[in-house]
Amino acid sequence: MTSSAVGRPALWRHRDFLLLWSGQAVSEVGSQITVLALPLVAVVALRAGTFEVGLLSAAVTAAYLLVSLPAGALVERRGKRRVMLWCDLARLAVIGSVPLAAAVGALTLGQLYAVAMASSVFSVFFSVAYPAYLPTLLVREELMDGNGKLGTTQSVAQIAGPGLGAALVGVFGAATAMTADALSYLVSAGGLLAIRTREPNESRTPPPASAPAPIPDDARPPLRQQMREGLAYLLREPILLKGVLWSGTANFFVIMVEALGPVFLVRTLHLRPGYVGIVLALGAAGGVIGGLASGLLSRRLGSARVSWLAMTLFALPGLLIPAAEPGILVSLFALGWMSWTFSATLCGVGLLSYRQATCPPDLLARVSASARWINWGTLPLGAVAAGILGSTLGVRPTLWIAVIGGCSSGLWLFFSPLRGMRDFPTTASAASA
Repeated sequence: MTSSAVGRPALWRHRDFLLLWSGQAVSEVGSQITVLALPLVAVVALRAGTFEVGLLSAAVTAAYLLVSLPAGALVERRGKRRVMLWCDLARLAVIGSVPLAAAVGALTLGQLYAVAMASSVFSVFFSVAYPAYLPTLLVREELMDGNGKLGTTQSVAQIAGPGLGAALVGVFGAATAMTADALSYLVSAGGLLAIRTREPNESRTPPPASAPAPIPDDARPPLRQQMREGLAYLLREPILLKGVLWSGTANFFVIMVEALGPVFLVRTLHLRPGYVGIVLALGAAGGVIGGLASGLLSRRLGSARVSWLAMTLFALPGLLIPAAEPGILVSLFALGWMSWTFSATLCGVGLLSYRQATCPPDLLARVSASARWINWGTLPLGAVAAGILGSTLGVRPTLWIAVIGGCSSGLWLFFSPLRGMRDFPTTASAASA
């Protein structure tokens, strides 16, 4: 029995989706441990300065700017599940090198840069393959539900990961704590191996009708042409274009907060490294609330309307982040971060589901890659800006610049076709009509 036969609740009984979901849940928790531990290794163990921490954050995200566009076309030429599997195994080795080097006293800032850059490349290919792979498992009517579950899990990981990471950092140290992230990729790889549904070019169990048909390699156009086609589709589709402009702008400023957050909490607010994860976990609770409330708010307000409301109104408490002070007022950082994770989850699930549902299947991986290039290509630029501004203006003034910019990013959605709609359209042509 297919999941479509019994409707939306069947995702809880959809074996292959549950394998993908559970593997990603473990992997996301592990990744959040590294999000906490990697800058703490630099700040606490290697005594890195503000600019060096900014460069490290830029290295973590540099591949989104450098390789996202070709990644989409390359992923389409290979099985998406196979690409995801190899990326998991590669990240197991790369991330695992940090605790190994720390154990023998050979860890350097140069290795952290190399690890950050390499894991960034593999994360790009995985993140491009992932949304293009989901329609292989789910039919169109299930995509919103599936993305909602995956998005909520990511937000839960942003709570559990820093909390678990804080405990591991406190007991074992930041470098050793990254072992948990390395092992999480092994769990994710095991889940992918256990999935029975095959893509068209793997041919065993027929995929849903929403999955793209295979194209022989010798019938494909040149790589550069494929890249142009994906980017061109994204740029001419008004809702997708405004969505990536919002996300790219928001990410430029959000990464400034993420890059300087540990420096601000440890050196300005004098928070112990073990408690940094707790503050980040409290802030990430907003994403869980957003994921749980997204269905209700979409029904009450409209899926399109709630997206721009989230990023123009609900995100305004983010201005509390740089207002935090030592003591109880550290909670202002968590409250501001909570509003941003809540708003981004509400908006992101709807925009991703719209892209998956309306984009032609043979273009989906390339359009997703083009979106990543714009969405996340701004991350290394924002991280470098954070390092430069933080070392010249100071950490707190730089955070003020970041939160004002981040809270203004929703204007891209406000001045878009979404403002005149209640719900997302069912086809791309309806959006541009």
